[in-house]
Amino acid sequence: MFIPLKDLNPHRRFPIVNVLLICANIAVFLHEITLPPHLFKAFLMANAVIPARFPAFLAGHIDFVGAFLPLVTSLFLHSGIAHIAGNMLFLWIFGDNVEGFFGHIPYLFFYLVCGIGSGLLHVLFNFDSSLPALGASGAISGVMGAYLILYPGSRILTLVFIFLVPIPAFFILVYWFFLQFIAGVTSIGDVTHGGVAWWAHVGGFLMGMALTWIIKSRTKVPLY
Repeated sequence: MFIPLKDLNPHRRFPIVNVLLICANIAVFLHEITLPPHLFKAFLMANAVIPARFPAFLAGHIDFVGAFLPLVTSLFLHSGIAHIAGNMLFLWIFGDNVEGFFGHIPYLFFYLVCGIGSGLLHVLFNFDSSLPALGASGAISGVMGAYLILYPGSRILTLVFIFLVPIPAFFILVYWFFLQFIAGVTSIGDVTHGGVAWWAHVGGFLMGMALTWIIKSRTKVPLY
């Protein structure tokens, strides 16, 4: 068992967008936990991605906003303390340096594009599911994919059982992606139970890698 705690790659400027994204996620979560159960359920159902709404939209039963806006709003919802704590830890570890490469506003667009793309992939694999999908993990997976392209040799201070070990980002991120992919393959066809949106993780990670590789190959200096 290992838990990444901190990257040892200092950021070049204060990652204001990354910090604001973390604050926004925490603020929404604090709002969630103040809601009574019936209002919480209504809030979640209104703002989470529900794949079955997409065929309903194509059939003309609901409008575009009802089907597609949750691809954005779901990125700020979390189901519990462990869910948001894990996501925000990974965003804190990997997001600052990725923002340093892209620049503040481009990083925000990159984050949202990865999140929306990962949500669409989840919908494709669960087209008839009425189960809500929520969380920032698709967008954060994109950030992790970008980090793999940009800083594969950077060291990540990792808790390995009871020891703190600096491990190259390449090994942490490839191992994490392998776990997501295997879990996604084994979950195909299982739409009767809730759980982790594995294909959103896979899709976000690959999208983050692809976008970053394209941009990196076209510029020799960071975009600010």
